[in-house]
Amino acid sequence: MTSDQSEHTLSATEENIMKATHTALLKHGYADLSIARIGDELDGSKSSIYHYYDSKDDLLITLLEFTVNKFESTLDTEPSQNPAETLKQLIAKLLAPDPVEDDYQFQTVLVGFRSQAVTNSRIRAQFTHVDERLADTIREILERGIAKNVFEAVNASEVTEYILATIKGGIYTRVTTDRVDAVTATHSMLVSYIDSELIQDTV
Repeated sequence: MTSDQSEHTLSATEENIMKATHTALLKHGYADLSIARIGDELDGSKSSIYHYYDSKDDLLITLLEFTVNKFESTLDTEPSQNPAETLKQLIAKLLAPDPVEDDYQFQTVLVGFRSQAVTNSRIRAQFTHVDERLADTIREILERGIAKNVFEAVNASEVTEYILATIKGGIYTRVTTDRVDAVTATHSMLVSYIDSELIQDTV
């Protein structure tokens, strides 16, 4: 990670502040978020927020790091599984047409922050990290599948970037539009790509 937060276990109070910030962010959006509105989600108290965080920016960076950690914890795959099934399960989790609420909220917060990465180097570093983590996960599955003769001998790095870009496009579509069918189609086409282009023909 890019800050000491990755090595710091949040206290119960800090956890509550993260939940309140998350709720306020979903209600008001990044631009209209304020310490006062976060305090409203903490029964109107702002004092505990300023005890832990010097500014709204510090608080939001911590929320992003917290969300990234939670999001990453959902990406663990079982290495003993068939690589093709593991890759499909990862894609299904990230592009589920009707995701579980926690997964959807993680993705909503991440997409909400993404535009800020253009000008905020701390946020940019977090998104560089999470993209690299996703890419590493996909690449490891591909390389394992190639080694096991499950996948064709493709360029794992290039295919990783193609799959990652497609997944991210689907996530942004789901969070920022009402085009549910587009997300379903994206999921379906990625699975079709795995079946037709990656998995070795054993006939």
